[in-house]
Amino acid sequence: MSRYANNPQAIRNLIRPTEVHRDVYIDQEVFELEMKHLFANTWVFVGHESQTPNKGDYFTTEIGTQPVIMVRHSDNEIYVLHNRCPHKGTKIAIDRTGNTGKFFRCPYHAWSFKTNGCLLAIPLRKGYKDTGLEESESVHGMAPVGAVKNYRGFIFARLNKEGPDFESFFGEALSSFDNMVDRSPEGRLEVAGPPLRYMHRCNWKMLVENQTDTCHPMVAHESSAGTAIDLWEKMDKPEGTKKPMAMEVIAPFMSPYEFFENMGIRTWPNGHGHTGVHHSIHSDYSAIPGYFEQMVEAYGEERAKAILGENRHNTVYFPNIMIKGPIQQLRLFTPIAADKTLVESYIYRLVGAPDMLLERTAMYNRMINAPTSMVGHDDLEMYERAQEGLHSDGLEWVNVQRLYQEGENFDEIAVENGTTERQMRNQFHAWEKYMTMTMEGDAQ
Repeated sequence: MSRYANNPQAIRNLIRPTEVHRDVYIDQEVFELEMKHLFANTWVFVGHESQTPNKGDYFTTEIGTQPVIMVRHSDNEIYVLHNRCPHKGTKIAIDRTGNTGKFFRCPYHAWSFKTNGCLLAIPLRKGYKDTGLEESESVHGMAPVGAVKNYRGFIFARLNKEGPDFESFFGEALSSFDNMVDRSPEGRLEVAGPPLRYMHRCNWKMLVENQTDTCHPMVAHESSAGTAIDLWEKMDKPEGTKKPMAMEVIAPFMSPYEFFENMGIRTWPNGHGHTGVHHSIHSDYSAIPGYFEQMVEAYGEERAKAILGENRHNTVYFPNIMIKGPIQQLRLFTPIAADKTLVESYIYRLVGAPDMLLERTAMYNRMINAPTSMVGHDDLEMYERAQEGLHSDGLEWVNVQRLYQEGENFDEIAVENGTTERQMRNQFHAWEKYMTMTMEGDAQ
């Protein structure tokens, strides 16, 4: 018997001011309701326009568990369509990327569609004469998602036709995207190759929470980053030897609690937030020769210093992505099941900037986020231990109480101590809001 479907109060009862019920992570029914409501009501990242540069180019992905196609149409605009034929439901495209030319053709019965989804042709169409086809949903072609927004090259979609508009959903949180794009002297990014992918046997929200968890690096990563630092310090090397790029990347993971406390966390409404308000683990990388001069030429010295002086650590965009502006990275946490999440880590090229910046970004991605990563597996083990431990009947609630203040208002922007768990509480406030937004209608 269903405990949660069409029962918004039951969903609300899973969230307390400082605690979250374990069913939020381990219950498959809750997961399926997330796919039906949460991922349909929010704006979800789909891809980047550079993945479909030419007319007819497409990229297949998922919004929640819904298969979709991002495609560039003949009008040069990008459309996001449900990846199914309106005839028998067959997936139209199964390749990750490709170019379909001027139309899509279903591989089952050869119905064809323009790249904006409109029905183009049906074989033996006379067989539908006087059948009422013109009144059916099928005649409209491949269904578009509810809404699409191209924000500075990043494509977002909302599955439901009705819901929050893009600007009100993200608000000032878009400043992290602005900073990442503005780091290009030309104000443009390009995806640099396919993402690094690997599967996690845990709930997708554990990964999202971890992006602003600043009390774990010096503990969980001691065996990886700590060992690397120890080896570097014991090396026989000349006085004043410059740290190699790899050490600059990995050493900050072992910064003390005080470093993370002082870096600060900013939270925005609707579950968005970022670490690294004042400084971050990316603040002290070596300068890349010629880059600052290019930025000054493009923006002027004052603006260039402002752009490059903003070194936010992890910006979480609810529900399921994180970006790192200083190293041009985006991580997508794709939910598969209550206990299974696919993680994809994309990197971007700063158009017009020195190649060494991309080299550092690629190195960071390999060292921290690859299936062969030294650091990422520390986190992976913690997620999987938590997923297993939450099945214990000893306790039913997860604590998110650190630096809690009674009467917290998540509709306001706040900047607080960098080890607060306010951003986690902010995410669950948004989770409850968007889970029940359409459930209320179901219950009536």
